[in-house]
Amino acid sequence: MTFKNFPMVSNVVFGRGSFNQLEDLIAPKRKGRHAPFIYYVDDVFKGNHWLTARIPLAYKDKIIYIPTLEEPKTEQIDQLVEDIILEFSESPSGIIGIGGGIVMDIAKAVSLMLTNKGDARDYQGWDLIKNPAIYHVGIPTLSGTGAEVSRTTILTGPERKLGINSDYTPFDQVVLDPELTKDVPKDQWFYTGMDCFVHCVESLQGTYLNAFSQSYGEKAFDMCKEIFLSDELSTEDAQDKLMMASWHGGMSIAYSQVGVAHAMSYGLGYLLGIKHGIGNCIVFDHLEDYYPEGVALFKQMKAKHNIELPTGVCADMHDDDMQKMIDVSLELEPLWENALGKQWKTIMTREKLEDLYRKM
Repeated sequence: MTFKNFPMVSNVVFGRGSFNQLEDLIAPKRKGRHAPFIYYVDDVFKGNHWLTARIPLAYKDKIIYIPTLEEPKTEQIDQLVEDIILEFSESPSGIIGIGGGIVMDIAKAVSLMLTNKGDARDYQGWDLIKNPAIYHVGIPTLSGTGAEVSRTTILTGPERKLGINSDYTPFDQVVLDPELTKDVPKDQWFYTGMDCFVHCVESLQGTYLNAFSQSYGEKAFDMCKEIFLSDELSTEDAQDKLMMASWHGGMSIAYSQVGVAHAMSYGLGYLLGIKHGIGNCIVFDHLEDYYPEGVALFKQMKAKHNIELPTGVCADMHDDDMQKMIDVSLELEPLWENALGKQWKTIMTREKLEDLYRKM
Protein backbone atom coordinates (compact mmCIF):
# COMPACT_ATOMS: atom_id res chain seq x y z
CA MET A 1 0.00 0.00 0.00
CA THR A 2 1.27 3.49 -0.86
CA PHE A 3 0.57 6.21 1.67
CA LYS A 4 -0.02 9.81 0.73
CA ASN A 5 3.03 12.04 1.23
CA PHE A 6 1.19 15.22 2.12
CA PRO A 7 2.97 18.62 1.80
CA MET A 8 2.19 20.97 4.67
CA VAL A 9 2.60 24.74 4.90
CA SER A 10 6.30 25.28 5.61
CA ASN A 11 5.96 28.23 7.99
CA VAL A 12 3.05 29.66 9.96
CA VAL A 13 2.80 32.45 12.49
CA PHE A 14 -0.29 32.92 14.67
CA GLY A 15 -1.31 35.76 16.94
CA ARG A 16 -3.02 39.11 17.19
CA GLY A 17 -0.85 41.71 15.50
CA SER A 18 1.32 39.13 13.72
CA PHE A 19 0.51 40.86 10.41
CA ASN A 20 2.95 43.55 11.55
CA GLN A 21 5.79 41.01 11.20
CA LEU A 22 5.19 40.51 7.48
CA GLU A 23 8.19 42.57 6.37
CA ASP A 24 10.56 40.53 8.51
CA LEU A 25 9.02 37.26 7.36
CA ILE A 26 9.35 37.88 3.63
CA ALA A 27 12.58 39.93 3.53
CA PRO A 28 14.86 36.87 3.14
CA LYS A 29 12.90 35.87 0.03
CA ARG A 30 13.45 39.13 -1.88
CA LYS A 31 15.51 38.39 -4.99
CA GLY A 32 16.45 41.97 -5.80
CA ARG A 33 15.06 45.45 -6.41
CA HIS A 34 13.64 44.44 -9.81
CA ALA A 35 11.90 41.31 -8.51
CA PRO A 36 8.77 42.62 -6.77
CA PHE A 37 6.43 41.18 -4.24
CA ILE A 38 2.92 41.25 -5.72
CA TYR A 39 0.14 41.71 -3.18
CA TYR A 40 -3.35 40.55 -4.12
CA VAL A 41 -5.70 42.25 -1.67
CA ASP A 42 -9.47 41.88 -1.32
CA ASP A 43 -10.92 45.11 -2.70
CA VAL A 44 -13.06 45.51 0.43
CA PHE A 45 -9.83 46.88 1.95
CA LYS A 46 -9.34 49.57 -0.70
CA GLY A 47 -8.97 52.81 1.23
CA ASN A 48 -8.77 50.92 4.54
CA HIS A 49 -5.50 52.37 5.80
CA TRP A 50 -5.69 50.33 9.01
CA LEU A 51 -4.62 47.37 6.90
CA THR A 52 -3.09 48.71 3.69
CA ALA A 53 -0.72 51.14 5.41
CA ARG A 54 0.95 48.16 7.06
CA ILE A 55 1.73 46.37 3.79
CA PRO A 56 5.55 46.65 3.52
CA LEU A 57 5.99 47.98 -0.03
CA ALA A 58 9.52 48.51 -1.37
CA TYR A 59 11.19 48.95 -4.76
CA LYS A 60 8.74 47.76 -7.44
CA ASP A 61 6.32 45.98 -5.11
CA LYS A 62 2.70 46.35 -6.15
CA ILE A 63 -0.77 46.03 -4.61
CA ILE A 64 -3.51 44.70 -6.89
CA TYR A 65 -7.03 44.89 -5.49
CA ILE A 66 -9.17 41.85 -6.30
CA PRO A 67 -12.97 42.09 -6.63
CA THR A 68 -14.63 39.18 -4.85
CA LEU A 69 -18.23 39.31 -6.03
CA GLU A 70 -17.46 36.26 -8.18
CA GLU A 71 -15.20 33.30 -7.58
CA PRO A 72 -11.97 33.14 -9.58
CA LYS A 73 -12.06 32.09 -13.22
CA THR A 74 -9.25 30.42 -15.14
CA GLU A 75 -9.13 33.28 -17.65
CA GLN A 76 -8.74 35.74 -14.76
CA ILE A 77 -5.67 33.81 -13.59
CA ASP A 78 -4.25 33.81 -17.12
CA GLN A 79 -4.72 37.59 -17.35
CA LEU A 80 -3.07 38.26 -14.00
CA VAL A 81 -0.09 36.12 -15.01
CA GLU A 82 0.21 37.90 -18.35
CA ASP A 83 0.06 41.28 -16.61
CA ILE A 84 3.02 40.34 -14.43
CA ILE A 85 5.07 39.01 -17.35
CA LEU A 86 4.45 42.15 -19.41
CA GLU A 87 5.05 44.65 -16.60
CA PHE A 88 8.13 43.29 -14.86
CA SER A 89 11.53 42.41 -16.29
CA GLU A 90 12.16 39.77 -13.63
CA SER A 91 10.01 37.07 -12.08
CA PRO A 92 8.45 38.26 -8.80
CA SER A 93 10.08 37.51 -5.49
CA GLY A 94 6.72 36.27 -4.32
CA ILE A 95 2.94 36.42 -4.48
CA ILE A 96 1.07 37.41 -1.32
CA GLY A 97 -2.68 36.95 -0.94
CA ILE A 98 -4.50 39.03 1.69
CA GLY A 99 -8.21 38.28 1.90
CA GLY A 100 -10.69 35.43 2.01
CA GLY A 101 -10.64 32.15 0.15
CA ILE A 102 -11.07 33.81 -3.26
CA VAL A 103 -8.00 36.00 -2.90
CA MET A 104 -5.89 33.22 -1.43
CA ASP A 105 -6.91 30.87 -4.24
CA ILE A 106 -5.91 33.51 -6.78
CA ALA A 107 -2.54 33.96 -5.08
CA LYS A 108 -1.93 30.21 -5.15
CA ALA A 109 -3.03 29.84 -8.77
CA VAL A 110 -0.92 32.76 -10.07
CA SER A 111 2.16 31.52 -8.22
CA LEU A 112 1.72 28.13 -9.90
CA MET A 113 1.04 29.47 -13.38
CA LEU A 114 4.15 31.67 -13.36
CA THR A 115 6.24 28.48 -13.49
CA ASN A 116 3.99 26.16 -15.53
CA LYS A 117 3.33 26.80 -19.21
CA GLY A 118 -0.12 26.94 -20.75
CA ASP A 119 -3.48 28.10 -19.46
CA ALA A 120 -4.87 27.65 -15.96
CA ARG A 121 -7.68 25.49 -17.30
CA ASP A 122 -5.08 22.93 -18.44
CA TYR A 123 -4.30 22.21 -14.79
CA GLN A 124 -7.83 21.84 -13.37
CA GLY A 125 -7.74 18.41 -11.78
CA TRP A 126 -5.45 16.35 -9.60
CA ASP A 127 -1.63 16.43 -9.71
CA LEU A 128 -1.24 17.97 -13.18
CA ILE A 129 1.24 20.66 -12.06
CA LYS A 130 4.84 19.72 -12.92
CA ASN A 131 6.94 22.63 -11.59
CA PRO A 132 7.04 24.17 -8.11
CA ALA A 133 5.30 27.52 -7.66
CA ILE A 134 7.18 30.70 -6.87
CA TYR A 135 7.25 31.75 -3.22
CA HIS A 136 3.71 32.51 -2.05
CA VAL A 137 2.16 33.71 1.21
CA GLY A 138 -1.41 33.44 2.49
CA ILE A 139 -2.92 35.93 4.95
CA PRO A 140 -6.60 35.17 5.64
CA THR A 141 -8.96 38.01 6.57
CA LEU A 142 -11.89 35.57 6.79
CA SER A 143 -11.93 32.33 8.75
CA GLY A 144 -13.44 29.05 7.64
CA THR A 145 -12.49 28.27 4.06
CA GLY A 146 -9.30 26.40 4.89
CA ALA A 147 -7.73 27.94 1.76
CA GLU A 148 -4.76 28.98 3.87
CA VAL A 149 -3.74 25.35 4.38
CA SER A 150 -5.19 23.39 1.44
CA ARG A 151 -3.52 22.00 -1.68
CA THR A 152 -6.45 23.18 -3.80
CA THR A 153 -7.48 26.35 -5.60
CA ILE A 154 -11.16 26.69 -6.50
CA LEU A 155 -11.39 27.83 -10.13
CA THR A 156 -14.24 28.10 -12.62
CA GLY A 157 -13.13 27.23 -16.13
CA PRO A 158 -14.91 27.20 -19.45
CA GLU A 159 -15.96 23.58 -19.01
CA ARG A 160 -15.94 22.89 -15.30
CA LYS A 161 -15.57 24.23 -11.79
CA LEU A 162 -12.58 22.35 -10.46
CA GLY A 163 -9.52 23.28 -8.49
CA ILE A 164 -5.85 22.97 -9.25
CA ASN A 165 -5.05 20.19 -6.79
CA SER A 166 -1.29 19.85 -6.42
CA ASP A 167 1.48 19.20 -3.94
CA TYR A 168 2.95 22.54 -5.08
CA THR A 169 -0.19 24.52 -4.24
CA PRO A 170 0.17 25.01 -0.43
CA PHE A 171 1.58 28.31 0.76
CA ASP A 172 5.21 28.63 1.80
CA GLN A 173 4.22 31.03 4.59
CA VAL A 174 0.91 31.71 6.31
CA VAL A 175 0.15 34.58 8.70
CA LEU A 176 -2.81 33.90 10.98
CA ASP A 177 -3.78 37.20 12.60
CA PRO A 178 -7.32 37.04 14.06
CA GLU A 179 -7.45 40.86 14.26
CA LEU A 180 -7.80 40.94 10.48
CA THR A 181 -11.28 39.37 10.77
CA LYS A 182 -12.73 42.04 13.04
CA ASP A 183 -14.91 43.79 10.43
CA VAL A 184 -16.37 40.73 8.68
CA PRO A 185 -20.17 41.13 8.16
CA LYS A 186 -22.28 38.67 10.14
CA ASP A 187 -23.65 36.73 7.16
CA GLN A 188 -20.19 36.34 5.64
CA TRP A 189 -18.81 35.23 9.02
CA PHE A 190 -21.51 32.56 9.18
CA TYR A 191 -21.11 31.29 5.61
CA THR A 192 -17.34 30.89 5.79
CA GLY A 193 -17.59 29.45 9.30
CA MET A 194 -20.05 26.87 8.02
CA ASP A 195 -17.63 26.00 5.23
CA CYS A 196 -15.31 24.88 8.02
CA PHE A 197 -18.10 23.05 9.84
CA VAL A 198 -19.10 21.19 6.68
CA HIS A 199 -15.44 20.29 6.02
CA CYS A 200 -15.42 18.58 9.41
CA VAL A 201 -18.73 16.74 8.99
CA GLU A 202 -17.83 15.46 5.53
CA SER A 203 -14.34 14.42 6.56
CA LEU A 204 -15.41 12.69 9.77
CA GLN A 205 -18.21 10.74 8.06
CA GLY A 206 -16.27 9.95 4.89
CA THR A 207 -14.94 6.58 3.77
CA TYR A 208 -11.46 8.11 3.45
CA LEU A 209 -11.36 8.86 7.19
CA ASN A 210 -8.14 7.98 9.01
CA ALA A 211 -6.57 8.85 12.36
CA PHE A 212 -4.67 11.79 10.85
CA SER A 213 -7.71 13.53 9.39
CA GLN A 214 -9.90 12.49 12.32
CA SER A 215 -7.64 14.16 14.89
CA TYR A 216 -7.86 17.51 13.08
CA GLY A 217 -11.52 17.15 12.14
CA GLU A 218 -12.74 16.36 15.64
CA LYS A 219 -10.91 19.36 17.09
CA ALA A 220 -12.31 21.72 14.46
CA PHE A 221 -15.81 20.24 14.84
CA ASP A 222 -15.77 20.85 18.60
CA MET A 223 -14.51 24.41 18.14
CA CYS A 224 -17.26 25.13 15.60
CA LYS A 225 -19.92 23.96 18.05
CA GLU A 226 -18.43 26.19 20.75
CA ILE A 227 -18.16 29.22 18.46
CA PHE A 228 -21.62 28.99 16.89
CA LEU A 229 -23.72 27.55 19.75
CA SER A 230 -22.12 28.85 22.95
CA ASP A 231 -22.75 32.22 24.60
CA GLU A 232 -19.63 32.01 26.74
CA LEU A 233 -16.97 33.24 24.32
CA SER A 234 -15.80 36.83 24.01
CA THR A 235 -15.64 38.28 20.51
CA GLU A 236 -11.85 38.02 20.46
CA ASP A 237 -11.87 34.42 21.70
CA ALA A 238 -14.40 33.50 19.01
CA GLN A 239 -12.22 35.13 16.34
CA ASP A 240 -9.12 33.30 17.58
CA LYS A 241 -10.91 29.94 17.76
CA LEU A 242 -12.55 30.23 14.34
CA MET A 243 -9.21 30.99 12.73
CA MET A 244 -7.78 27.85 14.32
CA ALA A 245 -10.89 25.81 13.48
CA SER A 246 -10.42 26.86 9.85
CA TRP A 247 -6.82 25.64 9.95
CA HIS A 248 -7.73 22.33 11.55
CA GLY A 249 -10.70 21.81 9.24
CA GLY A 250 -8.49 22.41 6.23
CA MET A 251 -5.94 19.94 7.57
CA SER A 252 -8.67 17.36 8.13
CA ILE A 253 -9.69 17.31 4.47
CA ALA A 254 -6.08 17.54 3.28
CA TYR A 255 -5.52 13.89 4.19
CA SER A 256 -9.04 12.77 3.29
CA GLN A 257 -11.73 14.56 1.26
CA VAL A 258 -14.97 16.50 1.43
CA GLY A 259 -18.30 15.07 0.30
CA VAL A 260 -21.84 15.60 -0.98
CA ALA A 261 -22.28 19.27 -0.01
CA HIS A 262 -19.06 20.39 -1.67
CA ALA A 263 -19.67 18.33 -4.81
CA MET A 264 -23.12 19.87 -5.21
CA SER A 265 -21.94 23.36 -4.27
CA TYR A 266 -19.44 23.27 -7.13
CA GLY A 267 -22.38 22.77 -9.50
CA LEU A 268 -24.26 25.74 -8.02
CA GLY A 269 -21.15 27.88 -8.37
CA TYR A 270 -20.52 26.95 -11.98
CA LEU A 271 -24.07 27.42 -13.28
CA LEU A 272 -25.48 30.10 -10.99
CA GLY A 273 -22.39 31.91 -9.74
CA ILE A 274 -23.28 31.17 -6.12
CA LYS A 275 -20.20 31.67 -3.95
CA HIS A 276 -18.70 28.67 -2.23
CA GLY A 277 -19.59 29.39 1.41
CA ILE A 278 -23.26 30.22 0.92
CA GLY A 279 -23.50 27.45 -1.69
CA ASN A 280 -22.40 24.90 0.89
CA CYS A 281 -25.03 26.24 3.29
CA ILE A 282 -27.83 26.05 0.70
CA VAL A 283 -26.92 22.46 -0.12
CA PHE A 284 -26.14 21.22 3.38
CA ASP A 285 -29.54 22.42 4.61
CA HIS A 286 -31.09 19.61 2.51
CA LEU A 287 -28.73 16.72 3.28
CA GLU A 288 -30.44 15.12 6.28
CA ASP A 289 -30.35 11.74 4.55
CA TYR A 290 -26.55 11.83 4.33
CA TYR A 291 -25.42 13.80 7.39
CA PRO A 292 -28.36 13.72 9.85
CA GLU A 293 -26.51 14.84 12.99
CA GLY A 294 -24.45 17.46 11.19
CA VAL A 295 -27.49 18.95 9.45
CA ALA A 296 -29.41 19.07 12.74
CA LEU A 297 -26.56 21.04 14.33
CA PHE A 298 -26.33 23.29 11.27
CA LYS A 299 -30.03 24.15 11.57
CA GLN A 300 -29.52 25.01 15.26
CA MET A 301 -26.65 27.32 14.34
CA LYS A 302 -28.64 28.93 11.54
CA ALA A 303 -31.58 29.60 13.87
CA LYS A 304 -29.38 30.93 16.69
CA HIS A 305 -27.79 33.51 14.41
CA ASN A 306 -31.00 34.37 12.49
CA ILE A 307 -29.57 33.42 9.12
CA GLU A 308 -32.00 33.31 6.19
CA LEU A 309 -30.75 31.27 3.26
CA PRO A 310 -31.91 31.82 -0.33
CA THR A 311 -34.58 29.36 -1.45
CA GLY A 312 -35.78 28.16 -4.82
CA VAL A 313 -32.46 28.84 -6.56
CA CYS A 314 -32.82 25.72 -8.76
CA ALA A 315 -36.60 25.32 -8.82
CA ASP A 316 -37.16 26.84 -12.27
CA MET A 317 -33.82 25.97 -13.87
CA HIS A 318 -33.99 24.98 -17.56
CA ASP A 319 -33.34 21.27 -18.07
CA ASP A 320 -30.19 21.82 -20.17
CA ASP A 321 -28.66 23.91 -17.38
CA MET A 322 -29.71 21.36 -14.79
CA GLN A 323 -28.00 18.56 -16.72
CA LYS A 324 -24.82 20.64 -17.00
CA MET A 325 -24.90 21.34 -13.27
CA ILE A 326 -25.25 17.62 -12.61
CA ASP A 327 -22.30 16.94 -14.95
CA VAL A 328 -20.10 19.43 -13.06
CA SER A 329 -21.01 17.88 -9.73
CA LEU A 330 -20.59 14.25 -10.76
CA GLU A 331 -17.16 14.98 -12.24
CA LEU A 332 -15.82 15.35 -8.70
CA GLU A 333 -15.41 11.62 -8.24
CA PRO A 334 -13.11 11.62 -5.17
CA LEU A 335 -15.68 13.67 -3.25
CA TRP A 336 -18.49 11.25 -4.06
CA GLU A 337 -16.37 8.21 -3.29
CA ASN A 338 -15.41 9.67 0.09
CA ALA A 339 -19.07 10.39 0.86
CA LEU A 340 -20.73 7.23 -0.41
CA GLY A 341 -18.03 4.62 -1.03
CA LYS A 342 -16.66 2.96 -4.14
CA GLN A 343 -20.15 2.07 -5.40
CA TRP A 344 -21.29 5.68 -5.23
CA LYS A 345 -22.45 5.75 -8.86
CA THR A 346 -25.19 3.26 -8.03
CA ILE A 347 -26.27 5.38 -5.04
CA MET A 348 -26.17 8.94 -6.40
CA THR A 349 -27.99 8.67 -9.72
CA ARG A 350 -28.59 11.67 -11.97
CA GLU A 351 -32.28 11.50 -11.07
CA LYS A 352 -31.59 11.57 -7.34
CA LEU A 353 -29.15 14.45 -7.73
CA GLU A 354 -31.63 16.45 -9.79
CA ASP A 355 -34.31 15.86 -7.17
CA LEU A 356 -31.98 17.26 -4.50
CA TYR A 357 -31.10 20.30 -6.61
CA ARG A 358 -34.77 21.04 -7.35
CA LYS A 359 -35.45 21.32 -3.61
CA MET A 360 -32.91 24.12 -3.23
